[in-house]
Amino acid sequence: MTDQDQLSPLEAVRARIAAAARAAGRDPAGVTLVAVSKQQPWDSIEPVLRAGQRTFGENRVQEAMERWTGRREGLTLHLIGPLQTNKAREAVGFFEVIESLDRPKLARVLAEEIQRAGRAPRLYVQVNTGEEPQKAGIAPGEADAFIAECRGAFGLSIEGLMCVPPQDEPPAMHFALLAKIARRNGLDRLSMGMSGDFETAIAFGATSVRVGSALFGVRAPAGRPA
Repeated sequence: MTDQDQLSPLEAVRARIAAAARAAGRDPAGVTLVAVSKQQPWDSIEPVLRAGQRTFGENRVQEAMERWTGRREGLTLHLIGPLQTNKAREAVGFFEVIESLDRPKLARVLAEEIQRAGRAPRLYVQVNTGEEPQKAGIAPGEADAFIAECRGAFGLSIEGLMCVPPQDEPPAMHFALLAKIARRNGLDRLSMGMSGDFETAIAFGATSVRVGSALFGVRAPAGRPA
């Protein structure tokens, strides 16, 4: 049995992140692990929380509020799923980071809710690097103008970019594209990479990786729509 075999899933993922960062000539402390707790039972999440993980990602506002209300002290919660405008008020009030800003209407509503609440979550623009019609995200060719609109017309502070590459394509080209868009827009925060490809994402500059199945195992299919 190797040392790696004796590690918990959380320890193993952290070790892989550190190794990937060092291989890329980066400080492992510059990569944040976002544990994707969406649709996971609390019995699976609690050991990871107890072991010291403090950053979690959720897909749905209501599910996150049901899971984390009363348990969120000291945590950083990321909304990583598509956000409906009618959920923007709750999202602004509940999440520290919203990673799925992807259209002008949502930008306008978020700006209004941030002004009303006096609380500003950190915002990432989601880019649909594969231009997949079934996925959320702004098209790469429209990203520069959208980022400028968010900053100028809506007065939003954009922290970084997020993407979810197509499953049937090598992820490296998508990570490289996201990093290129970020550079020309003066952004240095990149949310990219999941359980199967986060080491590649780190090589291309990911500052946060969203890991679910490698920590919690494969989740059961969702029983309700997003």
